[in-house]
Amino acid sequence: MSLKMSGVGLVTGASSGIGLALAIALATSGMSLYLTGRNPARLSSAASTIRARGGRAVWRPADLGNDAELRGLADWVKRDAGSLDVLAHSAGSIHLGDIEAVDWDDLDSDYRINLRAPFLLTKLLLPLLSTARGQLVFINSTAGLAAGRDNALYAATKHGLRSLAGSIREQVNDLGIRVLSVFPGRTDTPMQEAVLRFEGRSYRPEELLRPEEVAEIVLASLTLPRSAEVVDVVMRPSAKPSGERSAR
Repeated sequence: MSLKMSGVGLVTGASSGIGLALAIALATSGMSLYLTGRNPARLSSAASTIRARGGRAVWRPADLGNDAELRGLADWVKRDAGSLDVLAHSAGSIHLGDIEAVDWDDLDSDYRINLRAPFLLTKLLLPLLSTARGQLVFINSTAGLAAGRDNALYAATKHGLRSLAGSIREQVNDLGIRVLSVFPGRTDTPMQEAVLRFEGRSYRPEELLRPEEVAEIVLASLTLPRSAEVVDVVMRPSAKPSGERSAR
């Protein structure tokens, strides 16, 4: 039985990977979607895919590390939609290397996209979420639970995102807003392909989670009766990696 939702959703990082799969799942369930990401061509393609499946989607490119573009995104949703039932943070940035290899600017970049942008966008759109008694989704990572030697910057910002989501939950539950954090393991996405290439490992999608599987769990959590709240979901591939190095 297909899961049904209604209302308006905003998905960041909607041009590829988990963000794209989540946008398609939400739109297919019945929501009207606002999509954002850095790549206009991919966003247009994502919206076209949703419309071809009978869904409703509009898009606007934005660099979430740029305050003016971030505020412009929030103003667009406020002006155009006037309400918001789901805000899904799926955009991500990763710079790999040990502490000697990474640069100061790499930390700033990961921080602005992975932690600062979700904080500011949630803050800017909280009035709409409060009115709708909406739901917040933070697509985190298993790196947000345990760090490896070469992902310190990414893991630190994802650990911070976990704390941010928990703190926000403590506040907004009283407003009727549910907050979900999802911690996927290695997933078949362009980011993971780059990670495996950095590690010198082969890219084997059959050994990874599929973005659609993550989206399916999110949708199931969002459609639960309001008597329940899913707080944290940890996912990992069931296949054991056969690559040249063990997974971090």
